[in-house]
Parts: sequence; C-alpha cells; structure tokens
Amino acid sequence: MSEIFDTESTFADLGLDGKLLANIESAGFKHPTHIQAQLIPVILAGRDALGQAKTGTGKTAAFGLPLIKMADKAVPCQALILAPTRELATQIYRELREWSGKGGPRIATVVGGEKYGKQIEAIEKGATIIVGTPGRVMDLHQKRKLPFDNLRWAILDEVDRMLDIGFRDDIRKILSKIKCDHQTIFVSATISGEIERLARKFMKNDVEKIVTVADALTVSQVSQHYLPCHWKDKKRLLLHLLTHTEPALTLVFCKMKSTVRDVTRYLNDHKVEAFEIHGDLNQGKRNRIMQRLREGKLEVLVASDLAARGLDVEGITHIINFDLPEDPEIYVHRIGRTARAGRSGVAWSFVEPDEGQRLTEIEKLAGVMIDQLEYPDFEPRYKSDKGKQRSAEEESAPSKRFSQSVTAAAEDTKTIDPSLFPGGVVPKGPPPKTLGSRLRSRRGR
Repeated sequence: MSEIFDTESTFADLGLDGKLLANIESAGFKHPTHIQAQLIPVILAGRDALGQAKTGTGKTAAFGLPLIKMADKAVPCQALILAPTRELATQIYRELREWSGKGGPRIATVVGGEKYGKQIEAIEKGATIIVGTPGRVMDLHQKRKLPFDNLRWAILDEVDRMLDIGFRDDIRKILSKIKCDHQTIFVSATISGEIERLARKFMKNDVEKIVTVADALTVSQVSQHYLPCHWKDKKRLLLHLLTHTEPALTLVFCKMKSTVRDVTRYLNDHKVEAFEIHGDLNQGKRNRIMQRLREGKLEVLVASDLAARGLDVEGITHIINFDLPEDPEIYVHRIGRTARAGRSGVAWSFVEPDEGQRLTEIEKLAGVMIDQLEYPDFEPRYKSDKGKQRSAEEESAPSKRFSQSVTAAAEDTKTIDPSLFPGGVVPKGPPPKTLGSRLRSRRGR
C-alpha cells in the first residue's frame, strides 16, 4: 500500500493532535495518503496551495483536517468550501462532521435545490465552516445572508469539474469579493493551464503547488475488465450480470439521463430493484435515494456522471460502465466510487465494436491493461458490427493483444487471437495517432 499511503509518516507527524487524531484513528486510518502528507502541513503553515491528486486519494481530508484543527469555533463563517454538485457538498459536510466529532466547529451546507430557510438559519446560528455550491453561495452572499468578512480559508474542491459545468463566472465573482486576508486552496484530480491561471490570480505569491504521482486507490485496488457487447444487448447483459453475480451494491453509469431512466425501468420490469439518480430529479427524491444508499437499503443505483459526483459511500462493490465515457478522466472518477479507504472493488465496462480506441485511451490514463471478461453463459442476440476495433499504437508499450508487430499482424491476422478484441474482429493495420486526444464516438454522425 506504499504506492497510496505515506507509510513513513503518521497524522501526528503532520501536526494534527488531540481529539482530532483520536477521531482519525477510530475511522481506521493510520498513515496519511501522499496528497494528505504533503498538503496538510502546507495548509497548517498558512500558505496558499494548488493540489493535484487522483480520485480516491483522500483530497477531502487533506484540506478538511487542517480546517477542523485551526478554525475558531467562536467566529462564524471562517471557512468556505466550494463543490461542483449538491451531492459532493453534502458528502464533504458529512466527512467533516465525522472527523470533528462532538464539540468541533459548526458546519453547514448551502446548496441549490433546497429551501433557503434552514440554510440561512444554520449560518445565523454561527456555522464556522460553510460547504456549498457556487450558485447558492453567490446567491446568499448577494442577499447579504452569507458574509465574507471573517473568511480565513477559501477552498475549491474538484475545480476541474466546476469549470466543466460552467461555474467559471461564479467562482471568479466569489473569490473577488473576499477582501480580508485569507488562504486560497484549490484541489483537483487534474490541473489544466486554465485552472492554474485562475488559481494564481487569486493567490499570494508563495503558492505551493503539489502534484502527487502516487497511484490512486481507484487504479491499484480495483479489478478492471471489459465486456465486448453490441449496444442492443447491453440491457440484457447488465441484467445477466446482476442476477448471476449478486454484487452487494452496484453503481451503473450511463452517459445520458434518458438512458438512466430506460435502464432503471428495464431492471425493475425484470424484478431487479433499481433506483435512478440524475439531474432531473428534485432534491427531495435525490436526498431520499442518497439516504437509502448510505443505509445500505438499495442494491443497484443507475446514475449519470454529474449526479454521481460525491457518491463517496462505503460498501459500493461494483461499478458497471453501461456506456464508456467520452473523456477517459471521467472513467477514473467513476471507478473511484468503489475501493474507498483501501478496500477492493470491481469495475466492468461494456465496450461496443467502435469503441476500441476509446478503451485504449482509458488504459493510457489509468496506467493499466484492462483485460476482457469471459462470460460464456451469456448468449448475445446481436452480432457485433465490424467497425473501428481495439488496437495498440506502435509507440505504446508491448501489449499481449498482439503476438507480433502491427505490420506483421496486417499481413497475417491468423497469428492473433480474435477473442482479445471487442467483437472478435482483428484490426488490419495501425490506428491513427491518438495520444493526448479526446476521442469521440463516430456513431450518430
């Protein structure tokens, strides 16, 4: 586990002490992860920070634990934590509450989709740490219900996703309105040039940039496989997997809200109790589903990517990518919902015949070889169409999918095992250069 945890240090070595240490130990953690070991001392020292670490490496604790230690419980609105979605904001709130325990600083959430009354009441009662989504935070500040006068910390979590879903202007407005002396901390799974420029615009000159290279739990602890599948067979294959493997808690990812609804309806019609979560659900229903999830009262949750942000729930054993994401980084975020806190997990991906290169891009980013999962007792009804197939670039590391070079393979495909390719169709030559690109499916063009 040394590739994930800094086994040479403890949380006490980082400057944490007292009851906070006891709460950390009671949660089962002995050594910090690499991002925690590097970021916590920087925040405790009062410096601005830009931290990058892969999904599943404990970024929330990296900024949350120093806040709990340093915040003055007698002073309201000292820390502002921004998150891209309501679910993630709620998850951060729950984790901070768990670590701080009784007698710790007051923590409140301010998110869209819920009534203003309780949120304003929590602020007026003297909440020390505010966790919220940018839109609602900006709204309450403009209504003069959420003052920034006492802020000592402004923290942006999952900055890459906030920019993806259009919070650029809100983030700039919020940060520009904080006039008092404070620390600014950005944490993200990826840090683009745009994110770094935005961060440094609102940070002091002595910014500490931390980029951890340790493997994330989402890669090293997850057993990853793909299943070649015609798109018309996907729902049947999903039903087969769920009824033949009996996973404890499965999260099924779909790209579109309409697919989430369709898949959930199909499973329920076939006697598999499944719930859906996507952006069109009202907040009350989303909260009820999340509560059932945390209590272990549901077995299958079908979700869209945005709605699943913040699903850091213990007990998720299986991730099924019903649709491969167009962005490989989203794949890493998805499988990060399992294998939390050092536990193991399983990730299965349905791969259509024309998605071979997309799967290869995912392997490059994750740094793993994703093998095919054999399921001989499933009888597909539709044959895979011939199209762009999975292959390897000449520049990439040797792959066991090829028994000889790509050039030789083009001359004699009989030496290659067709079962190693989605649909069983061996490519006739090398693919186009794709390194560093964002591939998009050609279906529907």
